[in-house]
Amino acid sequence: MSIKITLPDNSIKEFDAGVSTLDVAKSIANSLAKKAVAGKYNGAFVDLTAPLNADGSLEIVTKDSAAGLTVLRETGAFVLAAAIKALHPEVRLGEGEAAEDGFFYDTDREDGQLTVDELPALDEKMKAIIKANAPIEKVSMSKADAKKAFADEPYKVQLIDALAGDQVTGYKLGDFVDFEEAVLLPNLKDLKHFSLLSVAGAYWQGKSSNPMLQRIYATAYYKEADLEADAKRRQEAKERDHRVIGRDLDLFFVDPKVGAGLPYWMPNGATIRRIIERYIIDKELADGYEHVYTPVLMNLDAYKTSGHWDHYRDDMFPPMDMGDGEMLELRPMNCPSHIQIFKHHIRSYRELPLRIAELGMMHRYEKSGALSGLQRVREMTLNDGHTFVALDQVQEEFKKILKLIMDVYEDFNISDYTFRLSYRDPKNTEKYFDDDEMWTRSQTMLKGAMDDLGLDYYEAEGEAAFYGPKLDIQTKTALGNDETMSTIQLDFMLPERFDLSYVGADGENHRPVMIHRGIVGTMERFIAYLTEIYKGAFPTWLAPTQVKVIPVSLDQHMEYAKLLKDKMLKAGLRVELDSRNEQMGYKIREAQTQKVPYTVVVGDKEVNSAAVSVRRYGESSAEEMPANLFIEAVEAEVKNYSRDGKHKRGEGQAQLDK
Repeated sequence: MSIKITLPDNSIKEFDAGVSTLDVAKSIANSLAKKAVAGKYNGAFVDLTAPLNADGSLEIVTKDSAAGLTVLRETGAFVLAAAIKALHPEVRLGEGEAAEDGFFYDTDREDGQLTVDELPALDEKMKAIIKANAPIEKVSMSKADAKKAFADEPYKVQLIDALAGDQVTGYKLGDFVDFEEAVLLPNLKDLKHFSLLSVAGAYWQGKSSNPMLQRIYATAYYKEADLEADAKRRQEAKERDHRVIGRDLDLFFVDPKVGAGLPYWMPNGATIRRIIERYIIDKELADGYEHVYTPVLMNLDAYKTSGHWDHYRDDMFPPMDMGDGEMLELRPMNCPSHIQIFKHHIRSYRELPLRIAELGMMHRYEKSGALSGLQRVREMTLNDGHTFVALDQVQEEFKKILKLIMDVYEDFNISDYTFRLSYRDPKNTEKYFDDDEMWTRSQTMLKGAMDDLGLDYYEAEGEAAFYGPKLDIQTKTALGNDETMSTIQLDFMLPERFDLSYVGADGENHRPVMIHRGIVGTMERFIAYLTEIYKGAFPTWLAPTQVKVIPVSLDQHMEYAKLLKDKMLKAGLRVELDSRNEQMGYKIREAQTQKVPYTVVVGDKEVNSAAVSVRRYGESSAEEMPANLFIEAVEAEVKNYSRDGKHKRGEGQAQLDK
């Protein structure tokens, strides 16, 4: 019996039934066979040597593909589990699988979890297993037999129970057996370049109500050079991790005992946040926005009207029953609140565009496993704004909002970004507001506005909000990843649902268009982004402490140091006087560790000449200059948002200036 196999180039080849992916690869080229690690048959992964017995389409998965890397890392997780059971048979295994940048395995041990100190022994055991290169055999058994085989593995039994069907497939390596839904390498010779990275607690299946297990993190590559590059990237990521910097600079903390995902801002972090909030409010007021305060609680009916309850319920906290039929909800979005501000008065066309802004606190129901420092939290403050416009004002207001965003980017020296037009997915419209005409109209209008501005953009289906398309501005993080910083969204839906209107020049009621926009996103995520971009060395205008004054002698130079501090405070600078009875060298090193932009040392020479000895952060030498000139220079730097000759303007900023 022969079968027909369709290859990615749409060519069709005929083979005997039972042919494997490896056989097909060999029939094309030996070089392809050497790179092949698995197959994708009719969209599903298959082992490299698994028989193919029916017509279908085949993609040969190679080492140089993302899918090939996943196969390697799934194999790495399997071998890690084998090493764990060989050295620690008392450990109970949870889930193990490939992840975005490596692989992991969850473990549990009654008499104390595995620690980072045990990783070297596990590393050596994995190397021994790989060197032996015993064959990996695929096995299949019934669910009942699998549960008997894993009777001492309660987490595995739970996973087996959750599987569909009556059969369980897995792999056998010597005496070790693990059931796997993934596909593994046919042998271990390619699993040479791996690294065990760290251990950390992880709730079983990501639920905080489940036991806390110990997760072992690792990674693997086919080439040693790739593993070395990954190690350098991870070191850079560690040095830029806002959670580590936040701890070292005393910016914020999160304590799961009092509330996971709920940051506490320490004075240093609160100072940075306050500066940004004051900056953005002043910027918006100057651009014609009216700032408001609205409650964090709202009647649930408002979110049913808005559609959030239907489309966003999984990300909302459970409603609070007040006992008299009233149901209150912690708001997940600010838009219904700003709609109430608009509706509170009869509006005239003369008031449009009506711009409403708020640093609005919101709450999202995030699972514990998804929380991360300031980037993923349960309570956040969004730099939010909504503009209500007439239909013929949409394009001009869109350009005005985009110009504001670009101005803010320039002040924060953000120049690496791209524009993404985010549309609904035409093949999966169920999660979006059901109005084809509205979607066509708003997507066409958004695209037309970008075309008229002459800005480059790319389009992405499936990235829209449930109520309308949007422009997402994608910035690069410190590690080169894409992140949505700002959005502008056109909305014809909510004005309709809340029956919004304004009185036109003709005396008749008209429906406004609502434009949602976020300039820098949430304060939490924006400060996390800045912390990692700056590596904690905030520019002077943002630094919590801008100047640290250190007297050489507490007895002889303290009076002058206090005088300098007072002058700087009056000039609006954030200054600290180090009056501790410590060695001067220690104080200077600590100021550098705390990444204070300017360290000022004053001794006899400075007192006698009304000068200061200034050392800039990151520099080894100091500069002598008159105290008044130094204060004026720092004032000017703060006023200029710490720009220098290297400060670049993004392409979008330059285009909007035309």
